Amino acid sequence: MFKNRYLYIFLHIIMWLGYTALPVLNAIQRDTSKPQTNPYTNPYYWAYVSFSSILLFYLHSEYLFPKVYKQKPIRYFILLILVIAILLVGRYSARINFVGNDINQTLFYINSFIQYLYIFGISASYSFFTDYQKQQSTKRDNEHERLKSELSFLRSQISPHFMFNLLNSLVALNRKKSNLVEPVLLKMSDLLRYMLYEKDDKQISLDNEVKYLQNYIDLQKLRFGDYVDIDFNVKVPTFSKNIEPMLLIPFVENAFKHGVGMIEKPIIRVELQTIENQLLFIVTNKFSNDVQEIKDGASGIGLTNVKRRLELLYPEQHSLKVQQKDNFYTTELKLNLRQVA
Repeated sequence: MFKNRYLYIFLHIIMWLGYTALPVLNAIQRDTSKPQTNPYTNPYYWAYVSFSSILLFYLHSEYLFPKVYKQKPIRYFILLILVIAILLVGRYSARINFVGNDINQTLFYINSFIQYLYIFGISASYSFFTDYQKQQSTKRDNEHERLKSELSFLRSQISPHFMFNLLNSLVALNRKKSNLVEPVLLKMSDLLRYMLYEKDDKQISLDNEVKYLQNYIDLQKLRFGDYVDIDFNVKVPTFSKNIEPMLLIPFVENAFKHGVGMIEKPIIRVELQTIENQLLFIVTNKFSNDVQEIKDGASGIGLTNVKRRLELLYPEQHSLKVQQKDNFYTTELKLNLRQVA
């Protein structure tokens, strides 16, 4: 931030040095034998012309345009004419006092007015440009805050939705295999610990996310036993990548939600691999067209949530494909991961 500000000031200084030095250099080059006959070689007159030009530029760009023009345009034009008139009179007085009276007054005012008009044109362009930049910056900041709030809301939905599914699993397990409730609760404590202490505004390592998936799948294996053919295959050469927390779990949840129940020989396959910086995540579950599901108000929240999070966090950095074929439902996610700093 400070570097940009210093660069901004430095560029302005260089611009004004070049602008104010150019008339002097031209005057000396045109008449090397008698440079003193040119008014721009007089230091006092040159100082006034330079100061008045700089004053007009910044008075207009920093005050008249941004603060007066937008609120009271008529007052803006009156003040602008008044400022230019004062500068012209002052410039004529400086010319008389420091250089001499050997000039055509009308021609002098016309030439001086054209120069100030030139300064005004540059200042007006600069004001429009900086104002546009500020508007765009404000727009970007507002959009960033909106997306940040939306992302925070989406993340806040994950925990209750996930807990709802876990508690349903626990109730079902208590009815059928009550002796497994204790190990399942231990697995649930690991999952909850991850949700409470790892899921924050920052990304986490892929290793932690894989462990979280493994715990969830282990919990489901305890619940279903041999009834569901479950396979979790991980091919990750290195875990030195970052990923959004709890981004992958909704796809696995969805597979268990729709891939078990009144389905003959249910099968769930979860495959995760990385190739350089790209993650490939494939979840496949068997389904039956003959089974009519009863959907509640929370149905579909997980997938809808994760799709929106992908749009916000990985714009143009992911692809999501869903396919139904031969009684199998397959979700394939490709994601460009970030390297751990």
